[in-house]
This record gives sequence, structure tokens and C-alpha cells, in this order.
Amino acid sequence: MTPRESAPHAPAVPEPFGALAPLLAAESDAEAAASGLDSRDLQQAVWLRLLEHLDGPGAPARPAEWLRRAVREEARRARRTAVRELPYDDEPAPDARFGSAQAPAPEWAAVQAERRRALRAAVRRTPVRCQRLLSAMLAPNDPTYREIAGKLGISQGSLGPMRSRCLGCLRRMLTAGVAAPTHRGRVR
Repeated sequence: MTPRESAPHAPAVPEPFGALAPLLAAESDAEAAASGLDSRDLQQAVWLRLLEHLDGPGAPARPAEWLRRAVREEARRARRTAVRELPYDDEPAPDARFGSAQAPAPEWAAVQAERRRALRAAVRRTPVRCQRLLSAMLAPNDPTYREIAGKLGISQGSLGPMRSRCLGCLRRMLTAGVAAPTHRGRVR
């Protein structure tokens, strides 16, 4: 099937290129087989590239050479893309957070509850201003900056720097409570 026959409203392809459809099919079949691509996808990419090229300065002087080079370049590009892209498995891996009925697994719920308790305990050890700010940020209704600033009686512009200082303080407290990582059996 030539590009002219593929769609009734397709733009007209110059005759030298329409006559090159068998060459494109043969080149695409050869390159696709060598690289594990679909020949029709490769042909479509080359036709698209040709149409983009025709919008520019004009048709290539030697269409057969241009076509062969375009097929090889498109195949190379597709191979590079295929190496970078990782396909999803057919079935996703089971999620440790959920049991069989998509209800939270007991282990996951226990770990999350322990993390929340540790975080709340660390927040209670921060300075009073930080306690108020971090408690407001951890509220279950997810308040906005404007709501937090209004509740605390501070300007919305000073909320960001204060949040940064309080989170730094909280981070240092939580990091100090975590054991140092081991490296080859030794504690650092």
C-alpha cells in the first residue's frame, strides 16, 4: 500500500517518493528484523520524517539514498529508545501495604502507626513555636498556608522560613535517634 492509498485525505506525496514504497518496505523489514522492531512502525516514522522534510527547503536530491539513511537512523533511534524504556510487567508486584482484600495489611498498619508516634513524639520535643507550626502542618484536614498562618497569628510570608527552620530541627532530632549505618561490620 502506498502512502497515497492509505487515506483519502492524505497530502499528495511527490511521485519519486510514492514509487519508493517497495524500497521503504524492504529496508524497513531488514532493519526491523535486525533490531526487533515492527516494520510498519518504522515505515510510518520514515514517512512522517519525509513529510516533515518536505515542509522545509524541498525534496532530497537523491530520494533512494535519503530513504535508506532515514530508515537506518530511525531504527537506531528506536533501538536507543527501547534500551532506555523499561516495560511494565503484565501483573504488578504485590504491594506490601495491602492484604488480600486491598485492606491495609496488619504489619503495614503497625509500622505506619509507629512512625506516626515517633514523629509526634519528636514534634513535642521541638521548641513551642515549632510544635504549633508542625502540629498545624500535620493536621488531618490538610490546611493551606493561609489557614496555618491565620491560626498561628503570623504572616504568610514568614511561614516558609519558619517551616524550614522547624523541619531542620525535627530532622536533626530524628536523625540523632537513628543508629549510625554500619560499613563492613563496623559502626561509624
